[in-house]
Amino acid sequence: MALVPCQVLRAAILLSYCSILCNYKAIDMPAHQTYGGSWKFLTFIDLVIQAVFFGICVLTDLSSLLTRGNDSQEQERQLKKLISLRDWMMAVLAFPVGVFVVTMFWSIYIYDRELVYPKLLDNFIPAWLNHGMHTTVLPFVLIEMRTTHHQYPSRSCGLAAVCTFAVGYILWVCWIHHVTGVWAYPLLEHLSPGVKIIFFAAVTVIINIFYLVGEVLNNYIWDTQR
Repeated sequence: MALVPCQVLRAAILLSYCSILCNYKAIDMPAHQTYGGSWKFLTFIDLVIQAVFFGICVLTDLSSLLTRGNDSQEQERQLKKLISLRDWMMAVLAFPVGVFVVTMFWSIYIYDRELVYPKLLDNFIPAWLNHGMHTTVLPFVLIEMRTTHHQYPSRSCGLAAVCTFAVGYILWVCWIHHVTGVWAYPLLEHLSPGVKIIFFAAVTVIINIFYLVGEVLNNYIWDTQR
């Protein structure tokens, strides 16, 4: 990591996410024309989260550079707010949602890709873009965790925020089905109502576990427990 400044890495990762988002939005897929558009898919929401997060990281780096050697207390306060926002997004959204998308997607894909990523999509989405959406998210977020120490919120507040996001997205998926009669993911078509409830509960538990994994990993890397 020492060979490449972390500020340069963040800028490069931000540019890669902007490229992935632009290429994804340029694809003329039928699913993009239906109710909810791209926003019905957690993969797209995660890409936006990652792009916003690394945008805040780059903005924080620029602000830190501009305020270096400056005695302005107001600028220091603004910088601290940016750092707090960056750390909160890393803890509550970027890490748990990013890791969840990668692990869940590839786990289901290996079992039966038709349940989450039908082969028909290969005609619209090239392989490099698929990996940009579902693979590189994990190493990117791990690079960020390794290069910068992030201050996690209290565990209760962090878990409450993660639960709010998870439940909010589940309700959004259910609402889309209520309006269109079609589930955003083919997997849900094969589950009975009772099994869907269990599945949604399990998903919420898993994303909370990933939050705890992020907290433990952050503490381990930076040895904050000592």
